[in-house]
Amino acid sequence: MAKLVCRDYGFDCEFVSEADDIAKVIVEYSKHSLDEHGIEYSKEALMQFILRKG
Repeated sequence: MAKLVCRDYGFDCEFVSEADDIAKVIVEYSKHSLDEHGIEYSKEALMQFILRKG
């Protein structure tokens, strides 16, 4: 199960993206991060976040 949590990356935000499909987690978190925080992460960077947590 892949998971990205906004709070883990320094935001005072309760957003969590979690799914069996890593691509879905990356798309959801990327959209949230850009829409809510104005920060655009590359897909590669988000993949590294997921892999390092594993």
